Amino acid sequence: MKMIINGQAVAASDEKTIDVINPATGQVVDTVPAATEADIEAAVAAAVEGQKIWAQVPVSEKVEILYRFLELVEENKEDLAQTLSAETGKPIVEARAEIANIPIAFKAFSEKAKHLYGETIPSGTEAGQDKNIVITRREPIGVIACVIPFNFPCDLFDQKVAPTLLAGNAAIVKPSTDNPLTLCKLTAFLAEAGVTPGAIEIVTGRGSQAGAWLCANPRVHAITLTGSTEVGIETARTAADHLAHVSLELGGNDAFIVLEDGDVDLAVEELVWGRMYNTGQVCCASKRFLIQKNRVEEFTEKAIARISQLKQGMPSDESTQIGCLISEKAAIKVEQQIQKTVAQGGKILLGGGRNGAFIEPTVIGNVPKTADVATDMEIFGPVVPIITFDTVEEAIEIANSSKYGLCGCVFTADMKTAVRVCHALECGGTVINGASFFRSFEMPFGGYKYSGIGTEGVMSTFDEVTRTKSIVLKNIL
Repeated sequence: MKMIINGQAVAASDEKTIDVINPATGQVVDTVPAATEADIEAAVAAAVEGQKIWAQVPVSEKVEILYRFLELVEENKEDLAQTLSAETGKPIVEARAEIANIPIAFKAFSEKAKHLYGETIPSGTEAGQDKNIVITRREPIGVIACVIPFNFPCDLFDQKVAPTLLAGNAAIVKPSTDNPLTLCKLTAFLAEAGVTPGAIEIVTGRGSQAGAWLCANPRVHAITLTGSTEVGIETARTAADHLAHVSLELGGNDAFIVLEDGDVDLAVEELVWGRMYNTGQVCCASKRFLIQKNRVEEFTEKAIARISQLKQGMPSDESTQIGCLISEKAAIKVEQQIQKTVAQGGKILLGGGRNGAFIEPTVIGNVPKTADVATDMEIFGPVVPIITFDTVEEAIEIANSSKYGLCGCVFTADMKTAVRVCHALECGGTVINGASFFRSFEMPFGGYKYSGIGTEGVMSTFDEVTRTKSIVLKNIL
């Protein structure tokens, strides 16, 4: 697979490549270029020039081009899904669902782009401004680096690239080194559909090199990144050197709160959705399970029984419900986190084993609220640590003890209590009687505290990828 720079499929200038490994089999799926610093500079230079041309394309024509892109996606949807599954370890059923999200997102952002109207400040609104009228308009920021993680590459491509292009910016995609292939194909489709050469590009290579060179380039005017908190903080520091705008969606350690009057059966089903999907590799997955003491036994028994029914297997198998992690390295880290939680007082009630990149779905009981997982240790895998509490106030205290504040949820039959808990949780999104793994394309999505800066979604992303210009009609009246 090649990079796309200035409308052309290119190799690295020194011809070096990186293997893309199927984590389930250990086999090489394909290779991608290991971009040099000169390659990144060439991509940025092309983006600067391409953006000037792309910005002049009317929004209606931009939308037509993106709809041609969607036709290419539809024609190649099974190939895209198979590629995504192979390079990620994502069950093929989930991979198809992610590819199916592409038209939902691109159409929604396209409709929003056609209605980004300016505003008018009438004369006389402010004392001394009786003869003046001020109008505003949205203008593109320029060149935007779209840094995309491994867990939902296509969904995040949708969230970042669609509004970036529709607003008249150039998008330089930097995918994860682990699974860049599907995004290389999508970027090539955008170029084929008619996006101006340079206005859509993809560069591949290690984040510590290619990603760092891209984000540090002074002609990159904004960075939108989804990734770990550590990488997000480093990116913000880099961006500050040239005052690039940043939008960061980072880590999370979401609290899943079940109160004594909550529907345990519903909570268990939502646990399967909210923790086991994508083998637990979800930023806004429920990761700390806070269960009121008099319901913990019932919840634990039913959770173990339900999780035990799930089939873990090869991602390519149509019946597989849980695949593997993105790499054996990632699985080893989760295994170590499980062992640490046990050492801090937890007890493995289900699973706990590892085989290569595969981690067994795991339930850990008796986890004390002083354990690392109860606060700041984010486990990116199919692990359910159960923590008990006595009162609603204690549950809120435990939930808010984390440095993260992405999302959270509460199960209760009392809507007054539910709303009170949602208001009290220090996070960017809350769900009542559902897992915190909830993200529609329309809603603004983002976290508090160490979980990020800014929000993404049809409602809000255009605020992140545009600038507002005021045009003053002085003494017009």
